[in-house]
Amino acid sequence: MSATQGYPYPQVFVVDSGGGQQASAQPPGLVPCWSYLSAQEKGRERYRTRGGSRFSSWSLVLALLFLLLLVFGALGLGAYQIHKLQTHLDRMQQEISTDSMVHTPEKLVGDLTETGADLDRNSGKAAIRPAAHLIGRIENNFSHNTLRWEPKAGRAFTQAGVIYRDGGLQVNETGLYHIYTRVEFRGTHCNPTDSLLHYVFARRPGNLIPLTLMKAHREGYCFQASGSSFWSSGSYLGATLQLEKQDWVYVNVSHPALISHVHYANFFGLHKV
Repeated sequence: MSATQGYPYPQVFVVDSGGGQQASAQPPGLVPCWSYLSAQEKGRERYRTRGGSRFSSWSLVLALLFLLLLVFGALGLGAYQIHKLQTHLDRMQQEISTDSMVHTPEKLVGDLTETGADLDRNSGKAAIRPAAHLIGRIENNFSHNTLRWEPKAGRAFTQAGVIYRDGGLQVNETGLYHIYTRVEFRGTHCNPTDSLLHYVFARRPGNLIPLTLMKAHREGYCFQASGSSFWSSGSYLGATLQLEKQDWVYVNVSHPALISHVHYANFFGLHKV
């Protein structure tokens, strides 16, 4: 190797037999050496590498755990809100059911012992509301179109001051009344050009002209089922109307002779609401 590479060479002296010292003209052949890391330094490097990888792994694990905690927390909060909402809805339904049970109107038409029961504010006892229910009656006299009814047979009744006379019902209190009626026409022959009329009217003291309350008009009622020699047609009217004290209410039809003889197919009634 050349001495110009900047490596210092130690002085080498050669001792000859004469006992003198002579400087070496040629430097001895030197072998270049490379520096190697010591075992301790290698251990430290490996420790640093392993420590860095372990730190990265633990950071990733912690991040995943944090995300899982966030997800489960959100799910738990949502479940709590749903449970709270369900509890609130159940409470509202219970309150609505209770209110509906408290404010449910009592039956207006039915057994005489249950019909129209109200509490009297003064006595606290059950007060009977004005009501009546009439059923059909077989008539042989068809000189008038106002129908006659049966006020006592079967389920028929009048109560709380309502009076029946000559086909009419008279009320003794002013107020709103639900008025209803049904009639059934039945026959063997009919004219296709005819029409059936069914209407309810009231007579009021001091008024000469009757007041029409409800009316039904039906054409083409001549319908006969195959294999039958009879035809039948029904008409129903019902409404809640204002009546004055001492008003009389009646039912008229255009063809009273065609009214069927089935009692419960024909009825007329009212009750105060």
